[in-house]
Amino acid sequence: MRDLLTTQKQNCYRELIEKEVYTRLAWKVKYGQEYSRGPSLRGLKASAVPKLPAPRTVLPPVMCTQKPEGLTVAQTAETGLQPDMRPVTPLIRSTLYQGFSKEGKGRNLYLQQRSQKSPDEKFQHPVLSSWEYGWRLGELVKEVKKPVYGRSGLVKDTFYARNGIFNSPAPTDRLG
Repeated sequence: MRDLLTTQKQNCYRELIEKEVYTRLAWKVKYGQEYSRGPSLRGLKASAVPKLPAPRTVLPPVMCTQKPEGLTVAQTAETGLQPDMRPVTPLIRSTLYQGFSKEGKGRNLYLQQRSQKSPDEKFQHPVLSSWEYGWRLGELVKEVKKPVYGRSGLVKDTFYARNGIFNSPAPTDRLG
């Protein structure tokens, strides 16, 4: 988004518009009499149509610069940029280059391993405001224990027996 409105791109857009205008005028001068929409302009003198000079804009040559692949800690300190995402561990990165995604290896395995990590482990700080609600929640969830005197036994004995509903929970219905 940052580089949409640079001076270079604005000048390029301006030149494109000028070039289009000159092309339309040149076409109109050359073919206007053959393909006119309104009354014929054949009676006009050739001097009545203004001749526009050809555009003399010369664009500078395009220079391809290599972008740095990864900034080191020293370079980020110099530029003032901090990476949002923590670096990938070498073990997980090595799976990226082993095998093909079609076989369940390579990129496929790498993405599966990366998705198993929570955003707390992948990022230094919450990138989105919606992440703030659950940020570092994993540390608190480990401390939560199942209550000793839960309500499940009470509900099973009173509700199911009284209403004639048979309680046969599926294996996936278990808590914890």
